[in-house]
Amino acid sequence: MSHESNKRWSIKPSSSLLDLKISETIDYRDLLWLFVRRDFVSFYKQTVLGPLWFFIQPIFTVLIYTLIFGSVAGISTDGIPKPLFYLAGVVTWNYFSDCLLKTSTVFRDNAPIFGKVYFPRLIMPLSIIFSNMVRFAVQLLLFFMLMGYYFIKGEHFHLTSFVLLFPILIILMALLGLGLGMIVSALTTKYRD
Repeated sequence: MSHESNKRWSIKPSSSLLDLKISETIDYRDLLWLFVRRDFVSFYKQTVLGPLWFFIQPIFTVLIYTLIFGSVAGISTDGIPKPLFYLAGVVTWNYFSDCLLKTSTVFRDNAPIFGKVYFPRLIMPLSIIFSNMVRFAVQLLLFFMLMGYYFIKGEHFHLTSFVLLFPILIILMALLGLGLGMIVSALTTKYRD
């Protein structure tokens, strides 16, 4: 028996499973902001009402929820004005669902770009997260304006110290939408259905 038959081969990956190459992604931050701008501008150009759609969509949704759940079903909001209660849920859900749905098809939708030039693949889903965050900020402004209206009107609601956790909640929603969207995206690139 020769000496070579006793050798053992070890095949190892060039990087670990959780190596996200964050430093490389940071190096391409200019490209990230270009994609954020592209997503935001393309959304404007596809709507007749332009940026007003950011306000109109949650207002109509809140009106329907207030009518159906507040008036017809009679579901209590524990003393919080119904439009304010429903707008809080609509704004946060819109952000999470948009992040999840748009990142779940990002690799399939942008396949031609990936074949032409190299850049970290994480840039594309991150651009969706940040462009949706701009939309979320606009809708959050609507929520604060409605909150100010009810405060001036004399409605009684109070904020607790838990409001300080709001930025952490936003980061968690963004990361959860990004993570689940990436999992679905990986599945949809392999299985088209």
